[in-house]
Amino acid sequence: MKRSTIVAAVLALATLGGTALAADNKSDPAVLRTALLPDENASRLIKDNEGLKEYLEKRLNKKIELVVTTDYSSMIEAMRFGRLELAYFGPLSYILAKSKSDIEPFAALKSKGSTTYTSVIIANVASGVNKIEDIKGKNMAYGDQASTSSHLMPRAVLVQAGLEAGRDYDARYVGAHDAVAKTVQNGVAQAGGLSRPIWNSLVERKLVDTTKVKVIAESPPATQYPWVMRSDLDPKLKEQIRMAFLELKDADILKKFKADGFGAVTDKDYDSLRDLAKILNLDLAKMN
Repeated sequence: MKRSTIVAAVLALATLGGTALAADNKSDPAVLRTALLPDENASRLIKDNEGLKEYLEKRLNKKIELVVTTDYSSMIEAMRFGRLELAYFGPLSYILAKSKSDIEPFAALKSKGSTTYTSVIIANVASGVNKIEDIKGKNMAYGDQASTSSHLMPRAVLVQAGLEAGRDYDARYVGAHDAVAKTVQNGVAQAGGLSRPIWNSLVERKLVDTTKVKVIAESPPATQYPWVMRSDLDPKLKEQIRMAFLELKDADILKKFKADGFGAVTDKDYDSLRDLAKILNLDLAKMN
């Protein structure tokens, strides 16, 4: 065999070996970039989830890098382009991410034994809004357009009452759930929608004044926020991640999620929200 042929063969083997190694690193990375849903202040979210980070590092023998993106859309794009291994999505933002990424949900919040939750409609006490119908002609604050409990669910409640955004009231998107509460409390919007668990947490932490803001309605339940992982991760690692969440019992860690545990879920558990989006004539492709 000619020397040039031998050199070429060696280089080819080296290239294949490097490719295989890169593939292995991608499927079983040393660092798991883990995104938290940007529905509250980023620095607070990072601080509150240090316990989860330490738990996962010990359980998985991996370094965990906590990430908080600027908004839901950037989180979806980060997952789409492989810049995350794990992510804690809202149900609707998960559906949007799933449409463009090879990902799978594996665990959802469990509170009082259930993996479902609700959204609440709140109103400014001084605004005269006491029921859903009173929102007509007013400003309604939503969180992020890709949020389930601060957009999709409360908007559906208004639709069922005959109120359409743009026709019967002015919709304002203010980002995070806590921003919805502040916007309503300050009177910039007379009503707003956000997650019931987050509302309860804001009340408990005295971040909202219940003499100025009140709950006037509640949505039907929906499947809780899912933890999601890249589908191309090593099967053994995926199972370790799944069990780490399902077996998590640390009350201090779970308190940050307003949960008493995590329950197993699959993609089918979110089909009802896909149906709801169709009823509301939401173009999921344009929201992505």
